[in-house]
Amino acid sequence: MAKLALHENRTVKEFLEMQSGYVLDFSDRTFREIIGSIVNIDIDDPKFKVSGTSKAKRLRSFIEGESDYTVGKLFKGLHAYKIKEYGRKDIKVNDIDATDFHKIADRLLEGKIIEHIDAIQANNEDKDFHQLAKLIKESIEKNEPETALDRLHLFLIKFLKELCSSHGITYDQDELVNSLYGKYVKAIREKGFIASEMTDKILKFSFQVIQAFNDIRNNKSFAHDNPILNYDESVLIFSNISSTVKFIQGIEAKHANTTVVDAQTDWGQF
Repeated sequence: MAKLALHENRTVKEFLEMQSGYVLDFSDRTFREIIGSIVNIDIDDPKFKVSGTSKAKRLRSFIEGESDYTVGKLFKGLHAYKIKEYGRKDIKVNDIDATDFHKIADRLLEGKIIEHIDAIQANNEDKDFHQLAKLIKESIEKNEPETALDRLHLFLIKFLKELCSSHGITYDQDELVNSLYGKYVKAIREKGFIASEMTDKILKFSFQVIQAFNDIRNNKSFAHDNPILNYDESVLIFSNISSTVKFIQGIEAKHANTTVVDAQTDWGQF
């Protein structure tokens, strides 16, 4: 849910001309087309009509139901549309409202649909690994997590292989991601890196999540000719995996595992 302050709500209402149930100069058709082109979401979805079917009420439901990032992206697009179209028609736009609305869009865009997406970064100097991490982040920035599930799976394999190597853990080149994770957790448990039983249980549960990720990669991603997983479940998977990666990075940093940073593993077999 996008969080707007009271004064921001007033600015949105004024700039988008929502006072009488309308939104700018849109017809129902152009309203749907413009929003779809900006955020790839159907504003005619029944979930946006729970409070009413007017364009303003549907937009309000959208704002209340979608993430800061998604609403910010829509606002950015609507700002550009109004400035361009109203300028073309020689219709005066209130400069103060336009500036304030643009600031709201920028603030919302600072929000992230995946909280720990910054954890998705290469842990060696391999250029392909860094490019992979970059492509994953770009998919998230475009609000398209479902298109990057196969890349996230490959990232996790590379990430865990690097960790296993740094801890002297042997593995087969074609070893499954859940097996790599299991070996890694076993090693850090034996080294005393895990301080509480609760954390140990969470890591064991994460093993089941990562094991299930194999099926998602094989049957619900672009790795093969598959129908891809829906947006909401993709966000959930990304959030869970990135949180696990973030936790592992914290453990490694705490125990000064500089080997992870300095390693030069050959990923040519991928």
